Amino acid sequence: MRVAQAIAGAAGAWEWDISAGVFVADLRFANLYGLDPASVAQGMPAASFFAPVYPDDRMRLRIAVAGALNGAEVFARDYRVVVGGIVRWVSARGRTYLDEQDRPVRFSGVLADITDQKRVEEQLRIAQTAGGVGSFEYLSGYGTAEVSEQFCRLLGLQLAASLPIRTINALVLDGDPLLVQVRHDTEALGPATFEARIRRADTNEERWLVVRGEYRLGEAGGVRFIGVVYDITSMKRSEEQLRLLAETLELRVAARTEERDRLWRLSRDLLQIVGPEGLYRSVNPAWQVLLGYSEAELIGQPSDAVIHPDDRDLVMEQMAALARGETATDFDCRMAAKDGSYRWINWTVMPEGDATYGIGRDVTQRKALEEQLRQSQKMEAVGQLTGGLAHDFNNMLTGILGGIDMVRRRLAQGRMTDVDRFLEAAMQSGQRAAALTHRLLAFSRRQTLDSRPIDVRQLIVSTDDLLRRTLGEQISLDVDIAAGLWLAVADENQLESAILNLALNARDAMPQGGRLAISARNVQLSRADLLNSDRATPGDYVEIMVADTGMGMPPDVLAKAFDPFYTTKPLGQGTGLGLSMIYGFVQQSQGHVTIESTVGQGTAVRLHLPRYADEHVEAPNPLPAMAVHGSGETVLVVEDDASVRLLVLQLLQELGYRAVEAEDSRQAVPILESAVHFDLMISDVGLPGLNGRQ
Repeated sequence: MRVAQAIAGAAGAWEWDISAGVFVADLRFANLYGLDPASVAQGMPAASFFAPVYPDDRMRLRIAVAGALNGAEVFARDYRVVVGGIVRWVSARGRTYLDEQDRPVRFSGVLADITDQKRVEEQLRIAQTAGGVGSFEYLSGYGTAEVSEQFCRLLGLQLAASLPIRTINALVLDGDPLLVQVRHDTEALGPATFEARIRRADTNEERWLVVRGEYRLGEAGGVRFIGVVYDITSMKRSEEQLRLLAETLELRVAARTEERDRLWRLSRDLLQIVGPEGLYRSVNPAWQVLLGYSEAELIGQPSDAVIHPDDRDLVMEQMAALARGETATDFDCRMAAKDGSYRWINWTVMPEGDATYGIGRDVTQRKALEEQLRQSQKMEAVGQLTGGLAHDFNNMLTGILGGIDMVRRRLAQGRMTDVDRFLEAAMQSGQRAAALTHRLLAFSRRQTLDSRPIDVRQLIVSTDDLLRRTLGEQISLDVDIAAGLWLAVADENQLESAILNLALNARDAMPQGGRLAISARNVQLSRADLLNSDRATPGDYVEIMVADTGMGMPPDVLAKAFDPFYTTKPLGQGTGLGLSMIYGFVQQSQGHVTIESTVGQGTAVRLHLPRYADEHVEAPNPLPAMAVHGSGETVLVVEDDASVRLLVLQLLQELGYRAVEAEDSRQAVPILESAVHFDLMISDVGLPGLNGRQ
């Protein structure tokens, strides 16, 4: 027992007397199993070994232990235990000792907590399933697969919504795995990742593709194979270049071959060699083409010198993996160009000898496309919002036009009674329309994530009117905000976007009407609450819950709710990005998101945003009061709408200014170039030709 404890270190240890049917263990083992240390030290029934084991793992563990007790000398199992309602992963390693007649007499080993390791493995598995370009779905028993347009482009085929399996697999080179592999065995489920070479149907060019997918049970039986495909030809060529470079590096410059030099010089990808001290040893010419740095400028500089400050922690984690002899693959970071701009680079780095070798591919355009997808999701939501608000805008316009028409009638009749009342009604309708338009513009605004302290109460209250108009009369809206709500740290525009998107999803789930509830409260999350979170840590959070009484989701749909591009809506009525964007926003904010749904009862989504610790945010300084009357100053007004231009000119003249008008830039530029001195220019932003900013 003492030897086992010495070997285990921080792990727990046990010793099982096979003939007596009892086992003893140390304090660490007792804590991991949730057993009384005193009792387990004195000896407990053998059945206690299985008591806290997770039910799904218990039978497999019993079989493995039975094998050990019957003479199998080596025992190694990973399984789950449930202690105090918390599930943890443990790793058990042991052996059986035999007597002189080769009969098993003693079974001892060590037990270690591997929960964090399992969590990291799961996070890595999820990360590796992302990033595909073309997508496909195949159900066993059918001769065709549903494919995306990009899937067709990658294979050089005409665009189609579905393709015959034989047509797809006929492009694969002999000896390589088929792109769509048919499985009928429901026990052979799970993820599948492989590489294959194809010959494009249109150009006959040989390309490398990666397939990442998963075999799942179909809703109506059979096996579904869902996956993504993307081209790695450039990376394969770069890996070959790097392999050739590593093989010949010891020969130095004198032994370099012209072919390797050509590959090094002509590669479009960034190639680098970094020494053990973390300094650049060599870089290829692509660095100067892409980032503007010559080899002489980088040699001897720290390898993190041009990395964006916000990405350095990620890069340091990858460097730590390299120090352990691992390969760091498929991680993105921003690199500073010589002109001050930043470009996104996707890296694969591997250790070899006393140096590390890296290949970096420019993915700035891909990142921009991802941002466009996020923006398109916002614009899709704006389209749904404006569709629901058309009736309200019509009512507001009726109030404006009707009020003005009544004033005109009174003036034509020489009557002044009720003129002020009609003007006030028109003004109120106009202000309501302006406020609603302002919120729509703010919601659709394109901007980067800007986390700062925000008042969640005020944000929810400010969206109340917009939500009620969007939901319609058949859906009631209940808002419940707890007293003393903390400030949260997040991007205000993104949070508003998330709430509006969740409300739109809820509306679509209640076509016959129902109730939407939005609540906010203070919560404390423990480590157990955050088992599936990548970035959140235990502590104080502001919880925002959006719950509906709609149709709800079955378990298979709920499991994929946060997957990018997954949608149950008809074609053309949703991109499938809404919930995945909300998930990404909350994760980037160091928060946590959960979703619960029951068919026929509804869905509830909870956003947990970290609490702002200071709880004090300075209010912006009010603008100083300014005089409203001019003294003959000259103002140029550039506006293509005649009605707006007339009103602005008349107002300026009544305020004592001299106003000059121009319909567009063609009229404004000659006026500005004339001898007339202008004290101020007022311009519409959206103009034909040169816009207001230009």
